[in-house]
Amino acid sequence: VVVSGHLDSWDPGTGAIDDAAGVVVAMEAAELLKKLNLAPKRTLRVIAWMDEENGGRGHTAYGQAHQSEFPNFVGAIESDLGAEHPLGFNSRVSEAALPMLEPIQEVLRSFGANLIHPTPYSPGADITEMSKAGVPAFGVMQEGLTYFNYHHSAADTLDKVDPRELRENAAAMAVLAYGLANMPDVLPR
Repeated sequence: VVVSGHLDSWDPGTGAIDDAAGVVVAMEAAELLKKLNLAPKRTLRVIAWMDEENGGRGHTAYGQAHQSEFPNFVGAIESDLGAEHPLGFNSRVSEAALPMLEPIQEVLRSFGANLIHPTPYSPGADITEMSKAGVPAFGVMQEGLTYFNYHHSAADTLDKVDPRELRENAAAMAVLAYGLANMPDVLPR
């Protein structure tokens, strides 16, 4: 199960919201499972993507180098919209996969992050190659009330990131990643 975010940002700002927050969410999701002594039966792979904003060469190179492994991937999750309160996940999954996600949604319901919104396209630019190969793909869906106030601007600084909401995002990603990694049967493609 891939958990990921990307590091690049636009020149005027430091890129705290877009999108260092996504990398922190992915790293913290893996760290949470470790702190809780939860050993998923499948591997979690944390990826900090590069160059999403300027051509996507990072995810393209990753796709070329690892495409032969994609049949073994059971899910790919990307955080690319900052760190506001998570509502759930945009997802590119088969219709048959949706009922299998209900137990995960029940856990996520406890803090209001249980929506699973199917989309016909990849829910994250960096996981597009995996999504095209049939890997179930998920993008963290957030409230997004203030994201575009700071997006690609000099105001995109660390003081705009709410630590509580950042932790909520990490928890949501950790729950989904752990659930996917421990399912008795993988989601149908």
